[in-house]
Amino acid sequence: MRGGSNRLLTPAQTAEFLSVSLHTLYGNWRAWGLTGYRVGKHLRFRERDLESWLSRHVVNKHV
Repeated sequence: MRGGSNRLLTPAQTAEFLSVSLHTLYGNWRAWGLTGYRVGKHLRFRERDLESWLSRHVVNKHV
């Protein structure tokens, strides 16, 4: 199993986790390559997938 929590987050929790607005999340999650899950009619995001996505988008500063 990959690191991180298996917990499913709502879009509002995901937007807070990523420090973006809910509108920005809904408009961009597919383009950003985030993996979404349908649970009934609800969209959810797995916390460990978000952590993995963030780790792949690190910006290294050369100071």
